[in-house]
Amino acid sequence: MMIKKMFFALVAVGGLLTSCSSDDDNNEPSLSNLTVDLTGLEALGDDYVYEGWIIVNGEPVSTGRFSSVTFPQSFSVDATQLTEATKFVLSIEPTIDSDPGPADTKILAGDFVGNSSNVNSNLVADFSSATGSYILASPTQTPMINVYSGVWFLNNISAPPVPGLNLPELSDGWKYEGWAVVNGVPLSTGTFTNVAGTDDAAPFSGPVPLPTPNGADGFFPGEDFLENAPNGVTFPVDLRGATIVISVEPYPDNNPGPFTLKPLAHVVPATAVNHTVIRMGAGPVVELTGTVKR
Repeated sequence: MMIKKMFFALVAVGGLLTSCSSDDDNNEPSLSNLTVDLTGLEALGDDYVYEGWIIVNGEPVSTGRFSSVTFPQSFSVDATQLTEATKFVLSIEPTIDSDPGPADTKILAGDFVGNSSNVNSNLVADFSSATGSYILASPTQTPMINVYSGVWFLNNISAPPVPGLNLPELSDGWKYEGWAVVNGVPLSTGTFTNVAGTDDAAPFSGPVPLPTPNGADGFFPGEDFLENAPNGVTFPVDLRGATIVISVEPYPDNNPGPFTLKPLAHVVPATAVNHTVIRMGAGPVVELTGTVKR
């Protein structure tokens, strides 16, 4: 009889231990709030979202995705990982994304100091020393009659002409893009990474091939606005009074408009002279900033 009592007692204790072990295995991790407050971000085109990451032991851990650019926003994050995080990074990701890690298009980053991280866009590039110049000309037509209908980012003060843009090299996942804003409509001059070469597209230029200046990899970025005018604009345009902009675009990019980073911009003077160098100034958004708190 005593043996049976001891047996049942051991069974009861074993069941209690099993029950406790099962409860521990099912416990959810403790969560803490991460608050993100960013300035200057704009909504992305269809099929892309922003995603935050904390760097824990050198590895990225997602803090959540968002498309709204109204801040501050809060996210629930594993408390232990958040405490151990050394950096916050914001990237641009496809909405449908088979890659569990961050894309190359990282736009903001900053180290944690205590419980706060001051983030900025310097990981894309530092545009504080960026400068630019351009001329008005229309080299893709013969005869060259609409001389105020094209913008080309070059400096022709001496021969041969040299690049008109002094821009830093971009990190992976980004390209430059030129724009002429006419009657409120942004017209792309094409994307590029090389300020001394042709850009990636010529949707509006005429049929004449571009020349190749000596000592360069090709002609310079730019565009004539002569053909295939979009709605709201009549070609050929007169760019005097238009705004010329250099933006920084995520790549790939399915938003047809300029992205929020615009390091250079300039309103073409009404008295501008064609084929004469015009200097650009700083753009409206040279740097993005924000604060992330844990």
